[in-house]
Amino acid sequence: MAINYQHARYEASFGTVAQLPESTMPEVSFAGRSNVGKSSLLNCLFGRKALARVSSQPGKTANINFFEADGVRFVDLPGYGFAKVGKQERQRWADLIDGYFRQNRSFNLVICLVDIRHEAQKLDLHMLEFLRGEQIPFIVALTKADKLSKSKQQSQAALLAKQFGIDPLAFVVTSSQTGQGLDTLKQFIEDACEE
Repeated sequence: MAINYQHARYEASFGTVAQLPESTMPEVSFAGRSNVGKSSLLNCLFGRKALARVSSQPGKTANINFFEADGVRFVDLPGYGFAKVGKQERQRWADLIDGYFRQNRSFNLVICLVDIRHEAQKLDLHMLEFLRGEQIPFIVALTKADKLSKSKQQSQAALLAKQFGIDPLAFVVTSSQTGQGLDTLKQFIEDACEE
């Protein structure tokens, strides 16, 4: 299934689980810690500068944002683990993410974004354990690869695969600055959305 990402459009944003629309098409969700570069990667994927709002302040995606391209829904989940917001707001984000995954939806693929420069974080481990437990298909997109040399990227990817206990083939090394890994990411998405 070839998706024309240039056709991507913003659909809507929701702040509570009750507001979420019914799942009527294949869904590809983007999950990750605050400041991991979700919005930047989405914009890179769509070939647009500002379809998904990018902020210099982490924790700005406080709602679930829906985009659509060629009959596939792209879901931008709130970043988790951002310390500078109040406990109540953090809880709302957690409830929103959890509520989304507890619904009866078409979970074709979850793309878990992890900053390639850091070792495995507890919140990322929890997210991957949850997806495995629920048998939701996922891959890991390692972001911000342009900050490291090619050899350092490879050693970090191998280290993270080991720490997460995941097949390195389920990893894509990406950079929204250079477009690295974008074609591989698109292939994963398109394979997951095949009828």
